[in-house]
Amino acid sequence: MNTPYVNEATREAEIEAIKQVVATVEHAQNNELPDEFLALFRADAIWTTGGGKRLFGLDAISSFTHQVLPGAMQGQTVTFELEHVLFIRPDVAAVKLRQVYHTPDGPDVGSPLWILAKEDGQWRLTASQNIGVPDEELASVAGSTATGRPVFNPGR
Repeated sequence: MNTPYVNEATREAEIEAIKQVVATVEHAQNNELPDEFLALFRADAIWTTGGGKRLFGLDAISSFTHQVLPGAMQGQTVTFELEHVLFIRPDVAAVKLRQVYHTPDGPDVGSPLWILAKEDGQWRLTASQNIGVPDEELASVAGSTATGRPVFNPGR
């Protein structure tokens, strides 16, 4: 995971800052706070939802988020685990996450990839692609009794 562009001390500090972005997304989503979530984006960001909806630019991301986030987390929570960070440059990172939704119908697991860019000292969400993990990985989630995909359902 080392890169010639980022020394170890800087790398660890940047990973801690990236973890704060992840924590803010988790907090904003669980508490249905669209503006907290949207404050993390660049104006020209690209966001692809777990359902495959492609959103280009902050206006489109904001419109979608304000439409779906309020009420979306009723009866469920989501957690994010940072799996891997690849520094493409010192100010650009590819961030791989494991996203677990805990729903009344059982868990569902996503595998987002976020590209973050550091601007004015802050890491910003620049591009994202989200997808559900394969069914066999979902079955390995502790306590999983789900027989379907409550969140990452291709038929949605």
